[in-house]
This record gives sequence, C-alpha cells and structure tokens, in this order.
Amino acid sequence: MAKRVSKKNRIKVGVFGGRRGRSMISVMAQHPDADLVAICESDEKIRKNSENLAKHYKTEITCYEDFDKFINHDMDAVVLANYATEHAPYAVRLLDSGRHICSEVLACQTVGEAVELIEAVERNKKVYAYAENYCYFRGTLEMKRLYRQGDIGEFLHGEGEYVHDCESIWVGITRGEPDHWRNWTPSTFYCTHSMGPVMTITDTYPTRISAYETPNINKRRIGCKSADGSVILCQMNNGATVKILPWSAYKRHPEAIWYAIYGTKGMMETARWGETFNRVHIYREGDERAVTDINYLAQFAQESDLSRKIGGHGGSDFYTMDYFLSAIRGEPAGSEIIDVYQAVNMTLPGVLGYRSIMEGNRAIDVPYLRNKAERDKHRDDHWCLDPKYAGPGQPTQSCSTEDVKIPASLYKKQQKLANPVKK
Repeated sequence: MAKRVSKKNRIKVGVFGGRRGRSMISVMAQHPDADLVAICESDEKIRKNSENLAKHYKTEITCYEDFDKFINHDMDAVVLANYATEHAPYAVRLLDSGRHICSEVLACQTVGEAVELIEAVERNKKVYAYAENYCYFRGTLEMKRLYRQGDIGEFLHGEGEYVHDCESIWVGITRGEPDHWRNWTPSTFYCTHSMGPVMTITDTYPTRISAYETPNINKRRIGCKSADGSVILCQMNNGATVKILPWSAYKRHPEAIWYAIYGTKGMMETARWGETFNRVHIYREGDERAVTDINYLAQFAQESDLSRKIGGHGGSDFYTMDYFLSAIRGEPAGSEIIDVYQAVNMTLPGVLGYRSIMEGNRAIDVPYLRNKAERDKHRDDHWCLDPKYAGPGQPTQSCSTEDVKIPASLYKKQQKLANPVKK
C-alpha cells in the first residue's frame, strides 16, 4: 500500500452508524487514501465511543446525532452502517447529494427499493460498493481464484450456510428494543452472507427461487419473532442450482460459515470445523486423492502492514473499504467491488424468499433489474414486514407458522441488562 497522500488529496469519508461502523471507522482512520471527517450515530454512548476511537488514531472528526446535519458535512463518500432495513433510502439520498456509497448488508428490503437504488446509482454516476465482507474472506477469494482458472470446470451446484446461534449476544446487539430489525425481519432476509460468495466465486446470479422455513422454537425466548431458520433454493442464470441457509439460529458452536461449489470437473468446499471458512478442500477429476486429502489454509493474495493489522471479520472488513476507495480513485483494484447490480441480485432471494414461503413455497422469478424495461413492473412493489409499508396485501407476521407474541416483560428485562444502573 502506498504512503499516505497529502490531506488535500485524500477522499473525505463519513460513517453513518457507529456500532457496526466501528470497524469501518478503524479502517478509514488509518487508510492512506482516506480522511475520516464525520460520524453520525443517534446513541450517545456509541457516538462518544466512535469519537474516542477516531482520536485513538489521531483523527479529528465531527460527530452528529442528526442525519440531516450529517449529510451537509463536507465529505466525498459515506459508509452506511445503520439499520439493515434502512440502507437503500439513505443510499438514495446520499447518492443524490453527490456522494459515493459503501453500503453494509443488506442492499434493500423490497424490490421497489432495489429499483430506486439502481436508478440512483445510474442517475448520479457515483460509486456504489456493497460491503458483503464474506465475499472477501481468504477462503472465498481462494475459491474464486480456483474456479476462475478452471480447476473444477463449469458451475453446476453451490451451497452456502450461515448458522449463528446469537442467543448469548442478543441483548448486546438488540439492546432490548422490541422494534429492532433483528426482532421482526423474516428468516430469509439476512441472506447475502450465504448467497454472496457463491455468486462472486462463480460470476452467476439467481433467476428463480423458492423457500421453506422451520417453526419458531428457540428464537422466541430472546424476543425474535421469525422462524429459527430457513432454506432458499435457487436456479442460476447459467442453469446451475444453489441451496443456501440464510442467517439461521440453529444450535451449533462455533457458528457455521460454509461454502461448496460443484463443477463439471470437480468440487471445492470450505472446512466444517476448526479453521472453517479459510480452509479450502478441493477435488479435481482424475486426481486419485479425495477432497479431504487436498486442503490448505488460504492466504490473501496481496497484503500490507495495515491489512494485517486490521482483523475485522478475518481481515475482510479491510478489503471492503480498500476496494471502495480504489473504485473512487479509478484504480484497477476498484473492479473488485460488489456493484449495485450484484448487490441487488444477492439481496433479492431473501426479499422474495419470505413471499415464497407465505404463498405455499411457490417458485418466484427474480427480476433482472439491469433491464430497464423490467423495472416498471416492480417499481411499486414494497412487499415486506416493515411497518412503514404496512397496508392491504402486506404480510403481518414474521413467522409463517404463527404470529409469535413476545411478552413486554422480556424486552424490559433485556433493556435492564443492556443498560445496567451504575452503583
């Protein structure tokens, strides 16, 4: 990585959301091409922690509680690390104000929002990068390299799983808020950790999906109303099939982050246990060794002192930010970003998955929104559980098998745990 450029030539960056944004703040405060200038966070404690983190890296920033003031700050680019259901509307506002955008997961929560987001990127001709960091693990990048050089032939079938029992950390990430997005979004929603790497490894996208889910057995005791888990089945644009488990709360430790790709000449997958998502197993047709015999711990192709220093999500958080800055500068490494079309393609299976479940698990075509003629059919499609879209024809329960009721006393107990009274 190059030596830090002069301050006037750095990209002025703001971060919206200090909790998930902590990792992005850390990268941008140290990156030689970035000048971290502003942070927006409504929670006073998190806002102060963000300010202290920036000071730790000798970076002076302006902290905002109000987004409408934050958007007027002098900055070239914004990293969206706010609520996962609110990324698209804020991205559109910021793009229309002339800013480049790096969005945390997920890209949108409705098909209509996907149309709005794509058109905002096209209209403003600004960089939009989707920070699906699981696509930048050492293991998934190595699988991409192996696939692209033809080691296993043409893509036939893929699988991705993200199983994470969050019960022990639920109070910390939801703070006992009944309306926190994690407590009401459906089981299919948080899908790009599973879907994204399969797409970026194989350079394909889903064209048709159907989905199924379990009952809510365990999640209710932490205040979450959706099913414990789900499965989404996909047909890809090249005819391949894909099975993914979006975020599922099945009982397992450690969590499962696992990918498998089958081709016409072999297969590869990450490990199930131990070093898991960075250990790659591969079988090539004609090799007498089994897939369990050829395995190794993948490494990043290019590393720097800073990338080794910043270890968020196995080092992948660094690369989402680094490639975003490279794209703004028009550098070759910028081609590694996940653009708005890919972001939407990997988000929509989760958006449409719950509709499939609620409509008897029927197969649903995934709209190809690069095609402008396709957009008008979906421009007003805001089918989702978000109360702001409530109305006739909208779903009213987060789990298909029952309308899960959570006692208010549970959330009050969690709030006390999240905000203990100092003695």
